Amino acid sequence: MGTAEDEDLQALQGSWRQVAFEQDGVDDPPDTHGAPDSLTEIRGNRYTVTTVEGDVILEGSFVLDAGVTPHRITWTDDEGPRGHTSLTASYRIEGDRFAFIGSLDGPVPTEFKTGRGEQMRSFVRAR
Repeated sequence: MGTAEDEDLQALQGSWRQVAFEQDGVDDPPDTHGAPDSLTEIRGNRYTVTTVEGDVILEGSFVLDAGVTPHRITWTDDEGPRGHTSLTASYRIEGDRFAFIGSLDGPVPTEFKTGRGEQMRSFVRAR
């Protein structure tokens, strides 16, 4: 049996469709870093986010830390509006659902509900 990080990494592999976005406590505000129904493809520790039309929005890598509660993920964008910057977020995986919540300016959120300066993205596994 592998580590918790290995198990979560395996669970994340494949395509995920964004189904919800919350920022600053507001459900589905305009999304300046994504697009409605965008697809996130995860292969190994790399990700690519594309629009439904197939245009690449973001690419990069991530590192998991399942040794804390809630678990954490650090996304590092190679391309896109915040290229070469990192975002550490809390995450959860529940079957075919995946969500992460992060803050660009403050501590890593530990609850899956946004406050000022926080954003949360929720996904379902794309079939």
